[in-house]
Amino acid sequence: MTTLLGATALGLVGLTGAAQAADIGACLITKTDTNPFFVKMKEGATAKAEELGISLKSYAGRIDGDHESQVTAIETCIADGAKGILITPADTSSIVASVQQARDAGLVVIALDTPLDPIDAADATFATDNFLAGELIGKWAAGKLGDDAANAKIAMLDLAVSQPTVGVLRDQGFLQGFGIDLGDPNKWGDEDDARIVGNDVTAGNEEGGRKAMENLLAKDPFINVVYTINEPAAAGAYEALKALGRENDVLIVSVDGGCPGVANVADGVIGATSQQYPLLMASKGIEAIKAWAEGGAKPEVTPGKDFFDTGVQLITDQPVDGVESIDSKAGADLCWG
Repeated sequence: MTTLLGATALGLVGLTGAAQAADIGACLITKTDTNPFFVKMKEGATAKAEELGISLKSYAGRIDGDHESQVTAIETCIADGAKGILITPADTSSIVASVQQARDAGLVVIALDTPLDPIDAADATFATDNFLAGELIGKWAAGKLGDDAANAKIAMLDLAVSQPTVGVLRDQGFLQGFGIDLGDPNKWGDEDDARIVGNDVTAGNEEGGRKAMENLLAKDPFINVVYTINEPAAAGAYEALKALGRENDVLIVSVDGGCPGVANVADGVIGATSQQYPLLMASKGIEAIKAWAEGGAKPEVTPGKDFFDTGVQLITDQPVDGVESIDSKAGADLCWG
């Protein structure tokens, strides 16, 4: 699915810098066009492209994990003569060959939110520190339980069996924050802590979250902590718990910080969530494509990291000592920057 946005007509003579920018084509390729996170990302890219006079085409997979559609979109962007691509990869390793084709063709490729595997397969990455995002909700959950954390029964609601980097980082960050020893930090599911009831996958949507929660509750009906990859999955998990009358005695934590998710924090559906800033990721990405097209400059990384960190904050109305957070009212003022 493609949408051409922000086209700017060129004058015949006397091109200004702004008019020259209209020669710059950019592509945004997201995992889906329905998840609120990617909707906001598209809004940010569109607004910045219109501001800078850049022609933007947007593509999305049919569902989270639709790798083939993303490959086709990259091929289309190359054929169209785009100067750069912003991508939230569905399969962080399998997409690398297509990304290299684009880079070999002279495009700058910037990963948003989800690093490629390896991360330097893209020219740059603008993202939340996803490990830290997971670690914050893990520390919060452990602090909220106090001494009972030693006897927790934890459900891990992950993204996909292909284990894209964003899912691994959040999962492993949560476990470390909770105080659970990691196995191989580059994958999830190999931990041997008895507190983990199991892992299931959600495809990052509400229906997937509900089904995954049902599966793990069948394995252990006494689950009392639920990690979720994102807020749509958290909403599904809550519905599964509510159907059993368990909605008030289970801690649900998540990552996103979107306006619906922050409202769920205020309503007690989600105990705590780590807030990301997808609009900032996308707008910075468009600026970087313009800089590349006009002068060959590539983005710099945040000092001490191998990506540009767009920030993260813990949102909760039940603060825990030693874990910095802001409340849902402040979170609602920031969603989604």
